[in-house]
Amino acid sequence: MSHDSRSDLPGPGDLLGRARELQPDLVDLRRRIHREPELGLENPETRSKILAGLEGLDLDIHLHEKSSGIVAVLRGDRPGRRILLRADTDALPMPEETDLPFRSERKDRMHACGHDAHTAMLAGAARILSEHRCGLAGEVVFMFQPGEETYGGAAVMLEEGMSEVDAAFAMHVSPLIPTGRIGTKPGPFMASYDDFTIEILGRGGHASMPHDCIDPVPIAAGIIQALQAFVTREIPATDPGVLTVTRVEGGTANNVIADSVTLAGTMRAMSDRTRAILIEGLSRIVKGIAGSHRASARIDLVPGYPVVVNDADFEAFSRTVIEDLFGARGVVALPTPIMGAEDFAYVLERTPGAMVLLGVRPPGTKNPAPCHSSRMILDEEALPLGAALHAAIATRFLSGSSGFLPSGPRTTGAS
Repeated sequence: MSHDSRSDLPGPGDLLGRARELQPDLVDLRRRIHREPELGLENPETRSKILAGLEGLDLDIHLHEKSSGIVAVLRGDRPGRRILLRADTDALPMPEETDLPFRSERKDRMHACGHDAHTAMLAGAARILSEHRCGLAGEVVFMFQPGEETYGGAAVMLEEGMSEVDAAFAMHVSPLIPTGRIGTKPGPFMASYDDFTIEILGRGGHASMPHDCIDPVPIAAGIIQALQAFVTREIPATDPGVLTVTRVEGGTANNVIADSVTLAGTMRAMSDRTRAILIEGLSRIVKGIAGSHRASARIDLVPGYPVVVNDADFEAFSRTVIEDLFGARGVVALPTPIMGAEDFAYVLERTPGAMVLLGVRPPGTKNPAPCHSSRMILDEEALPLGAALHAAIATRFLSGSSGFLPSGPRTTGAS
């Protein structure tokens, strides 16, 4: 890859053209990461691959110690604003059932959420922007973050030590959106989540003598039904929430009433208010129903991520950049938020910014497998588009002509 610093900032066509030149490198990095997926907060092999991809660039690189996170800072040739661009690096604990030649070589591990693509695209953007460092006023912070899949890696990296930035941007692939189109909306973009486990404690005995027992099975059934009614009756339709019981476990034999039954599931919300209603209602209903049957209940609530909220002004700015890159048809105005969760929410709690969905639908597919499917695949023609979008967001923001003026707290970034 050549280095071609110049004083003027590149236009949309320049960025797209350079990104397409880098496509073989982006594909190679993505496939090498895909072949050797890693889980959680420690992705050492992925970190090594990223560092190799950044080798030779004029970046200040900081390796985090509480995770395998990487923060790389590109400093322009004069002072200015700071923008953070983020990619996540971890995979999912699930088998891969594709016939890709670079399919996962690790048992029960798969990049089924596109983090391999996110990482390759951000590394590509770092190279493109490094080639134009002399035209930049300010700094670009590249955040390569492990542990997005339930580990809260963004919060871990922020807590370890990050300094202020003026804005933040990230993208997530979507196999449901055609390549060349970007899904976006202002305000709540992705849901909060909280997971729960409920243990209903009754009194076991012989199945022929339930009157001598406190049977937790019908109690569990009543709780499940009551929780579904609770959501439809107490959560406003205009401020949605979801509560799903995904696991029911109990019993050992047909003629034995069990001592306990375990329920587990998840809750999603699009506002702090609805999130609080769900948490309070879960406890009230479970304990109330269990108590009415002379049983008891233990609830283990595992707090998840906050709501991902796109700053309205920054989202409007990002739309203009998308239109300049891909034309008016490049923007897909999402009619509703997404009930999935993302720990980029922790970044957006601290600084204005936005997350968008990058279309990666494989050509010719009518019913593409979504993210978190063991058959999920993506169109690698989208990789240079994502790299160019990262670079375009950064160059336009740092040029001072974005029209976006940051407001509110600014406490994230990289030192």
